[in-house]
Amino acid sequence: MLSNWKADHWAIAICLSGGGLLCIALIMEHVFALSPCPLCMMQRIWLALTALFAYASLAHNPRWGIYPLLGGLCTMVGGGFSVRQLWLQSLPADQVPACGPDLTYMLEVFPLSEVLAAMTSGTGDCAEVSWSLLGLSIPGWLLLCFMALLAMNVMQIRQGSRA
Repeated sequence: MLSNWKADHWAIAICLSGGGLLCIALIMEHVFALSPCPLCMMQRIWLALTALFAYASLAHNPRWGIYPLLGGLCTMVGGGFSVRQLWLQSLPADQVPACGPDLTYMLEVFPLSEVLAAMTSGTGDCAEVSWSLLGLSIPGWLLLCFMALLAMNVMQIRQGSRA
């Protein structure tokens, strides 16, 4: 059934998946009071960019390969941030970097270069596992989602080239 999908169907699936995952992140933040660390925010940014490229492909032409290619690159970068956070979570307690200030405070006080450095490398609070399901923490689940979104982008490219 999925092999019969056209490029626009894959773009819609990417948009809905990305939007749904972002909604889940907001629910976890505001309902369950799980404040996101800098690496979590980076993963959200790359997830949103993936969905936006799928939306742009729907607005222009879903068969053009450039949009799913850019979306696929976004999923790989976001997946890289997930791997970085999983690595931080696997470190022994004595090797975890020091915790940094809250992201809102950092944006108000620190220069942008220091904020970006903290967001890309992570801080000690990124190593904290605040929630898990079936033995996987949030970045573990998000890594699986990034891989699924990458596969959807590949399918969009493949179906677009057949048209």
